[in-house]
Amino acid sequence: FVFKFVFLFSPHTDSFRWVKDGKEFRRELFESGTLTAEVKEELRSYQGSYRCYVANELGTAVSDLAHLITEPIPTLAKEKRQKTRSFEEGESAVLYCNPPKSSVTPKIHWMDIQLRHIPLNERVTTSLDGNLYFANLIVNDSREDYTCNAHYISASVILPKERISISVTPSNSVVKNRRPQLQKPAGSHSSYLVLRGQTLTLECIPKGLPTPEVQWERMDSPLSPARVRMLKYKRWLQIESVSEADDGEYTCTAQNSQGSVKHHYSVTVEAAPYWTRRPEDHLYAPGETVRLDCQAEGIPTPNITWSINGVPIAGTDSDSRRHVSSGTLILTDVQYSDTAVYQCEATNKHGNILVNTRVHVVELPPQILTADGLVYKATEGQTALLQCHTFGSPQPKVDWEIFNSGPALANAKMSQTSDGNLQISDVSEDDSNMYTCSVRHSNRSISAELQVLNRTKIVDPPQDLRVLRGDDAVLQCKYTVDHKLKQPTIQWKKDKHKITSSANDDNEYTDGSLKITDVQMEDSGIYSCEISTKLDSVSATGSITVQDKPGSPYSLGLSEKKDRSVTLSWMPGAENNSPVSEYVIERKEEQNPEKGRWEEYRRVPQDIRHLEIHLQPYNTYHFRVRAVNGIGMSEPSPPSDSYSTPAAKPDMNPENVTTVSTDSNSMVITWQELEQRQFNGPGFKYKIYWRQASGSSPHWKESSASNPPFIVNGTGTFIPFEIKVQAVNELGVGPEPDAEIGYSGEDLPLEAPSEVAVTELNKTTVLVRWSPVSMESVRGHLLGYKIHLRKKGPRTHSRRSLPMQEPAADRNRVIVVHGNKVEMVVSDLQFYSNYTLTVAPFNSKGEGPHSKAYHFSTPEGAPGPVSFLTFESPSETEMTLRWGAPNKPNGVLTGYLLHEQLMESINLPLDTEFTLKGLNPQIQYHFMLRALTAAGDGEPIEIEGATLLDGEPPSAINIEAGQTSVNVSWVPGERQRNFAFSFRYLKKRGGEWEESEKVNSSQAFYQLQGLTPGVQYHLKIHPGNNSWEFKTAGPELHELPSSFATQGWFIGLISAMVLLLLVLLILCYIKKSKGGKYSGNAQSTSHSFLEKSMFKNTMENIHPCRG
Repeated sequence: FVFKFVFLFSPHTDSFRWVKDGKEFRRELFESGTLTAEVKEELRSYQGSYRCYVANELGTAVSDLAHLITEPIPTLAKEKRQKTRSFEEGESAVLYCNPPKSSVTPKIHWMDIQLRHIPLNERVTTSLDGNLYFANLIVNDSREDYTCNAHYISASVILPKERISISVTPSNSVVKNRRPQLQKPAGSHSSYLVLRGQTLTLECIPKGLPTPEVQWERMDSPLSPARVRMLKYKRWLQIESVSEADDGEYTCTAQNSQGSVKHHYSVTVEAAPYWTRRPEDHLYAPGETVRLDCQAEGIPTPNITWSINGVPIAGTDSDSRRHVSSGTLILTDVQYSDTAVYQCEATNKHGNILVNTRVHVVELPPQILTADGLVYKATEGQTALLQCHTFGSPQPKVDWEIFNSGPALANAKMSQTSDGNLQISDVSEDDSNMYTCSVRHSNRSISAELQVLNRTKIVDPPQDLRVLRGDDAVLQCKYTVDHKLKQPTIQWKKDKHKITSSANDDNEYTDGSLKITDVQMEDSGIYSCEISTKLDSVSATGSITVQDKPGSPYSLGLSEKKDRSVTLSWMPGAENNSPVSEYVIERKEEQNPEKGRWEEYRRVPQDIRHLEIHLQPYNTYHFRVRAVNGIGMSEPSPPSDSYSTPAAKPDMNPENVTTVSTDSNSMVITWQELEQRQFNGPGFKYKIYWRQASGSSPHWKESSASNPPFIVNGTGTFIPFEIKVQAVNELGVGPEPDAEIGYSGEDLPLEAPSEVAVTELNKTTVLVRWSPVSMESVRGHLLGYKIHLRKKGPRTHSRRSLPMQEPAADRNRVIVVHGNKVEMVVSDLQFYSNYTLTVAPFNSKGEGPHSKAYHFSTPEGAPGPVSFLTFESPSETEMTLRWGAPNKPNGVLTGYLLHEQLMESINLPLDTEFTLKGLNPQIQYHFMLRALTAAGDGEPIEIEGATLLDGEPPSAINIEAGQTSVNVSWVPGERQRNFAFSFRYLKKRGGEWEESEKVNSSQAFYQLQGLTPGVQYHLKIHPGNNSWEFKTAGPELHELPSSFATQGWFIGLISAMVLLLLVLLILCYIKKSKGGKYSGNAQSTSHSFLEKSMFKNTMENIHPCRG
């Protein structure tokens, strides 16, 4: 080994020496303070406590104690291979590690033979001593390669222990669950002594089924999340850097559905000595008084001792100028000989600490070491320290003054430190000024300027956010700084660790905000932003809680396996910052094709981790579990092992056993089939039993079928039978079924109702009665009666108002009377009509014979409204009304009644037209017209109208022109008769007027077509004097200038010449064909001469036949 001692004393170090266990160990070393072990000597001889002394002309300094422990590298003793340990499912177990002992505790890793870590959770955890604890065992815990690996970090050694094998067999115990008990620590109370600054770990490892949950509490105050950490799935409670405030009582409670157990921990905190005040090195002038304050704390209270140059004061010559009071060493009237190194040492049972203090007695003139004219800057509320370092012996005394304000110490906020600096607390803008520091009794002084700036503030601090995983989160941190300061630095921290961002990150904004994109669970934590300038800094904290659907449950296990049930257990996954509210158990059945997919079986509260599930025989089941929280449902857990139940006899028989017979000589038995999972075994079928309900044979007939329906033939018509259906498989029959009454097939009823009678209730309603048929004639279940009502037509009718043809549905009606009722009210009959009705019984097979027809008539009634009512106005004082006869005259029409408020009612004959004369054109008339019969007035039909005025063409029109057409629209005159007119139009550059077809004034729209694009037109309405202009859209088509080639006379001349030339050619051809001198008679000759003479003058220059 090598011991080095570094002591910053002076460049004139003379010698080093070492003391081991209070005795001189080596001679003095003049070159260095390094102590090296001799190769020849055994290393263990060097174990002990060491202290180094270094000396020069100014004194001797002493080091703290250094403790050296020597031990060999840990090794494993040879171990025997352990036998496989057997356990029953649900029991607890401990696998012991027992690593080799060492002064340094090794780190323990439980792994398998392939060096994969054994998964740890609430059920499986490790203790501080390295043992592996199982709260309860499941079959999957069986393995042969549990290996404890002890890692000695300082020795760089990993020691694997001998493999441990355990076997877990399924439990057949009646006990379902186990009460919690503590595997570690033992008993109900334990005590712990921990030193200040150390780490305290309390462990609470329970066993039980279901796996117990652990809760920690502090008896005298709540646990502080900032001080306490829960480790190993809450099995460990850890406090780092323990302080006296952590002294107290703690409890751990382990509980499950079967009960709870509690353990109490008494924690006592003591402390090795630590400094509360240290003496400082200083220069002193002869004659001054030296006061060296040395204060230390610890539990128990440490003892303070003083030494001079490494020699205890108690061992030196007594000096009246030197005494110790409450740990303070006081030297009066010091001399040059008092220059030395003084040691203060604090000691209690937990250790000791030592501090060296140099006292140098010398006489030097005063000097100011701080530069003149320094500028100090501070922000409001800070404490400013204006320096005035001096040097000299004795220590110079200084005074501070404020420019134009006098002594600084007159201000209550200002004080002077022992080394001459001016301290100004809670500075404000009023403290900005010039300050002067002067050495008393000398002419030495310096000046300093203080500038007070605005304090840096965070105006929009980060908040506590709850964010869904995958979303973005933005933490605000808006601030203000003094304009005289440069842009501050912004530092974000997460859980007190700095957040570093690369140049490509978009996480931070210029206003100080922090954006985290696509947040994940690991982004949850406490965030703080710190705004720092050269003068001050300010920080604020917020938090991000990332929430997500819960993690999938895991470690599904099946226990207490029985013929009809099994207990499913699982371990909860991560809650992801949203508490789990319930678990969803899903199952899949292999034997049932309809259930061959995962389906929800049941939901249970979040505190249940074990559930007994009832099963059907002869099936194979798989299970999985989902967790639900406020965010949503987790992914399913890995499926459990499959579990198959043995076959059994059927538990139930089919329901809804009944008959649905349709054939009159057979019986059809049907039932609601059982689901396949209710078959309970192989070879499933149904056994059917039947016998007559009141027959001569008491014996049951039976048969079997794989599914409904089942048909029994030769039963007769509508015979009652007792029937029952029983479930059967290869292992036996189901429960004894109850017998039901069924019937063979029905047939049509044989008997018709008699004594049919009709009683008039009002003009359109009658009461129909009849005598019932005998039940034997029904040959089935009597469902009721049907009344067939037929309207044969009106009794008589008016010659001038023939009724309209009625639909068949109105002429023929069927009224259904359900059950055994023998009377029925029939309403909505037509007035003045002849009816015939019959009554017939019916069952499910159909209707039986009808009763004898019964004839009756309805009386005459008031007519219905006329079918239509219109009017025309042939002049301004006349109006002609036209109407149609009522569709429902309801009797013989006698005429019509016309009523108008401004005139007397008029009785009209059976005509359908009437002209009113002498009307006022300024009045709107309201007419009501009724049809009349002997029974009364019919319903009125109303119409409003006024006479029409003479029509006239429109005087105002709207024109919308296109390229080849124009749309003309107008508003027809109100109350005007139709008026015919036409449009006349003319091109503005010339041409003839063109006229449209006749247009009616009521049209309100007309389109003129065939126009020329880009041309200006005149437009008139005929008759009328109004005119308008418009221009068609598009480019204007310009006409070519007129020439003789386009004149009519020229074209006629050319046409005549062409015709004459054609005739001449024909004549030449004839002449050549005849030939000879005497080829024609005198008449022909004369004709030829005339032809020549006729065309001589006009064709003398054309010679097509010459030669």
